[in-house]
Amino acid sequence: MRARARFLPLLLAGGLLTACGTPKVRLAEGPREYAPSDYESVLRKWTRSEQLIVASQLDNVLTVTATYESWDFRWAYVVRYAEDYRLTVDQRRALLERSLAETREEHQFYLALYAQRYKWSDLTADNAAWIVRLIDDQGDETAPTNIEAIKRPGAIERTYFPYTTPWRKAYRIRFPRLKANGKPTISPRAKWFGLRFAGAQGNEELVWQLSGGNEPPPVAVNRPGSREVAAR
Repeated sequence: MRARARFLPLLLAGGLLTACGTPKVRLAEGPREYAPSDYESVLRKWTRSEQLIVASQLDNVLTVTATYESWDFRWAYVVRYAEDYRLTVDQRRALLERSLAETREEHQFYLALYAQRYKWSDLTADNAAWIVRLIDDQGDETAPTNIEAIKRPGAIERTYFPYTTPWRKAYRIRFPRLKANGKPTISPRAKWFGLRFAGAQGNEELVWQLSGGNEPPPVAVNRPGSREVAAR
C-alpha cells in the first residue's frame, strides 16, 4: 500500500502534463521574444510523459517524463534563468550563445523516470533494465553518446523541471545530430521524433509531433540591444 501511495503523485503528474494534449513543435531556429513568465508554457510544449503498464499484472513498470532541450526551449530557459539569478545583459548574451550553440552539436533531453524497482531506474548500469534510443517516423534509430546521471537534483532541477521528484532518477541524455555517414539523426522529412525505452518488461515511446518548417533558417541572434536576448 505504501508503494501504491507513493506512486500516486507520479500518476497525477503524468496526467497533468497530458491533460491539455500534446502540441506540435517546430525545430526551426531564429530569434524569440520571451518573458520569464513564459517559461512554464514553453516547458509544457517541449515535455512529454508516458507510463508503461503491464496488463497481466495491472502494474506500472515505467513512468518517464522528458523535455527536449530544443533551440526554442533553451531561449525561454535562459530568459527565465537570467531573471532569477539577476544576470547582466552581457552575461545573458554569453549564456544564450553557449546554450544555442550546443543545439547544433547534439540533441539533448532532460528526463526523470520511475521504474518498478529503484535499481531498474539506473540507465547507466552495465546491464540496464532499459535502453534508450532516439527515433523518428522515417526509421532512424540512434544510440545516445552520453547518459549523465544527476545524482542529487538541486534547486535548479526541482524548479525548472518540476516533475523531478525524490522517487525518480534524473538524467541528461545526449544524441549526435549527425550519423557516421553525415546524415541527420532526425530526418528533415520526419513527421515526428521521439525517445524509445525498451527492455524485458516491454517498450514505450515519447513522441514529439512536428508541424513542418523544421529546416533551420539563417540564425540571427544576439543583436546589440535586442529585446529577445534581454529578460524583460
